[in-house]
Amino acid sequence: MKRTLLRSRIIAFSAILALAALVISCEKESIEPQIPVDAPQKATTTATATRDNNMAMGNPSGAVASTSYPNNYLMTKTQYTMSYNNSKKTCNWVSWHLSSAWIGSAARQDNFRNDTSLPSGWVQVGGTDYSGSGFDRGHMCPSADRTGSTTDNSATFLMTNMIPQAPKNNQVTWANLENYCRALVDAGNELYIISGPYGQGGTGSSGTKTTISSKSIVVPSYVWKIIVVLPVGSSDVSRITTSTRIIAVWMPNTQTVSSQAWGYYRTTIDYIESKTGYDFLSNVSTAIQTVIEAKKDTGATS
Repeated sequence: MKRTLLRSRIIAFSAILALAALVISCEKESIEPQIPVDAPQKATTTATATRDNNMAMGNPSGAVASTSYPNNYLMTKTQYTMSYNNSKKTCNWVSWHLSSAWIGSAARQDNFRNDTSLPSGWVQVGGTDYSGSGFDRGHMCPSADRTGSTTDNSATFLMTNMIPQAPKNNQVTWANLENYCRALVDAGNELYIISGPYGQGGTGSSGTKTTISSKSIVVPSYVWKIIVVLPVGSSDVSRITTSTRIIAVWMPNTQTVSSQAWGYYRTTIDYIESKTGYDFLSNVSTAIQTVIEAKKDTGATS
């Protein structure tokens, strides 16, 4: 009888211990945080800006590095790529990539000079050939876009990268657009930019001229620029969509252009193509080109 009673007490005590353990276990489970399987994860990496192909968007005029094509001569430099026109003594277009990887603390070199990489026998425009003309030595790829090193900055002062540009165009409206491009980079973007002259006959501080210098350097009637804006990343051409911001401007090469903000001169890539005969963004899929080249930018201008 005593053994039976003792056994009953042991069984009851064991049951109490088991129940207490279960309660404690349940309490622990109830206070542990519950994380949904599909909860967003915090990013562990950030895209790093790099120096990319200056002509990644395509070769607008099909320029060739051959003296058989003197008016559509391809020149590839580390800092930019261009089509040079030996008859006009200026570029047809200049193409370059811009990201924070190209920006540094190098000083402006101001060493305007002839480009000795032009084929032998071609006339080379010198650093003083615009003097007294009433036109600035207007950069296509800007000095301030290439401050990563002294070499990079110096390359922008080759005269093949210049066009005769009306001072108020170059120093005011055009400069404001260049500054805006760098502001976009500061905001976390990378850009692909193509720029060039069009036509003949512009108005500088000394009046209207069709050519300057004894070398007959052609003064353009318009300057244009196309800007592709992308967040910093890789595989840039494949990231362009119908929603990608494209800025295109067509600006008279005159002194009165400064009375308007650069945004006033926005147009479409289709329009610039219709005037120049070039094929821009040719490395982008045709379906996407059709959409983005027909759109006129309406985004911010500062």
